[in-house]
Amino acid sequence: MPLHCDQAVARMQACLSPKNMLEKQIPNRVGFSHVLAEIIMNQHPIWKYIDDNADRLRVLSDNVWAVPETCYGEHKSVALHIEELEAQGFRVEKEAAGIPTAVIGEAGSGGPVIGFLGEYDALAELSQVADLPEQQALETGANGHGCGHNMLGSAAMLAAIALKNWLEETGTPGRVRYYGCPAEEGGSAKSFMVKRGAFQDCDIAITWHPGSIATVVTGSSLAAARVDFEFFGKASHASASPDLGRSALDAVELMNVGVNYMREHMSDQARIHYAYIDAGGISPNVVQAYANARYVVREPSVKETVKLIDRVVNVAKGAALMTETEMKWRLVTISAEVIANTPLCQAMEKNLHMLGAPDFTDVDVAYAKRFQNTLEQKDISASYSMLGLGVQRDKVLADFLPPLGHQSNDLPASTDVGDVSWVVPTVQLWGANYAIGTPYHTWQMVAQGKSAPALKGMVHAATVMAMTGVDAITNPELREAAWADLKTRVGEEGYVSALPDDAEPPIKEMAG
Repeated sequence: MPLHCDQAVARMQACLSPKNMLEKQIPNRVGFSHVLAEIIMNQHPIWKYIDDNADRLRVLSDNVWAVPETCYGEHKSVALHIEELEAQGFRVEKEAAGIPTAVIGEAGSGGPVIGFLGEYDALAELSQVADLPEQQALETGANGHGCGHNMLGSAAMLAAIALKNWLEETGTPGRVRYYGCPAEEGGSAKSFMVKRGAFQDCDIAITWHPGSIATVVTGSSLAAARVDFEFFGKASHASASPDLGRSALDAVELMNVGVNYMREHMSDQARIHYAYIDAGGISPNVVQAYANARYVVREPSVKETVKLIDRVVNVAKGAALMTETEMKWRLVTISAEVIANTPLCQAMEKNLHMLGAPDFTDVDVAYAKRFQNTLEQKDISASYSMLGLGVQRDKVLADFLPPLGHQSNDLPASTDVGDVSWVVPTVQLWGANYAIGTPYHTWQMVAQGKSAPALKGMVHAATVMAMTGVDAITNPELREAAWADLKTRVGEEGYVSALPDDAEPPIKEMAG
């Protein structure tokens, strides 16, 4: 028999110690689900298992922050995750899906499989001294966790540990699975893991991403592809015999010009970016015989992305024709757009509001204010507009939640979570970890990555995910509704990987 909300709160207060209460985080305005009411009645709230392990996972997050490794090179980071999984009693599959820096930990038996998706890759050349509100590299030219993935994997694992321990103590049938996924930044490891069957028996997938304002992600994302273009010309002396040379660098530059002229004739949501991988050397008196550029092509759907790639390839062919060079191109990675799942979003939002926003202190706010002072107002406004919210100019940290039923905007970014969401009902939380306005992929985000507010938001996110995992384990109607929603959204064709059949993870290209 479900408890009335006031009775549930009273029972929760009676069975939890002050430490476990997470003060000010049990709002009376939202009723408890029948699942949580049962947990309370049995005096086994999932919050207890979060609290029991939070300190260990904070340490894991800090340790991963200290060894920032990029795309497919996360050997130290995955080793730290494996160590914790083994210490927690998970059955561990190393080199999952044939990827050296991927891992899967599983616990439990029978019942549905609930997967928590974690990441731990960093970004190149974003080294930054922790807690310092001015740009200063910890090590010149080194990497840094400018997207919060040190916390992303740690919170997902904390949620998995909490659900595992709750399953064991209650004797509830079910399996919990932690997916340690590398190379989200540029390598699309999850796309390869999906193609290789790592998620084929997963019933529900739960994840999150660090951010400024805690909310459930109800919108989609952009699909994205990375494409390498190589040009092969002919070297010559740039002064004595320039007529004998054919410049691969000229070809890349003409390609870039052509793509720039394309921008007027793309959809407003499309994005194209590029970087020189090899500009042909440092000698201007030699006609460059080789050049290589990597493009990122984004559209709202993976089908539209493939079409836009074809147009970019045609521009590259034209550049090769104009310079009398040869061109080769290769699809390195491609990720689908995220498919939101309404039943799971509603379940997670209910749990988020049941828990409430993180309880930031005055000390937390003072800390975050030093970083917000380094930002422009447009940075702060962007944090709100990205989620479809009005700006609250007096806020430094998000001690508030968007209203129930809030629908977030589609995210102007890409993630390989998209491929998982096409094959498994998937739900994603946005966390409250940084000073509002902190841009992603910046030194400000790296600097805050070990702070008290960031880690408080990390544990908060783990709690919401674990609560949602309990719902998914114990509520077959929720799972059925989630799968029905997914099948409706993907249509009869379902998921078709855009990766070529012979595609391999670009470990050598991305990790070096």
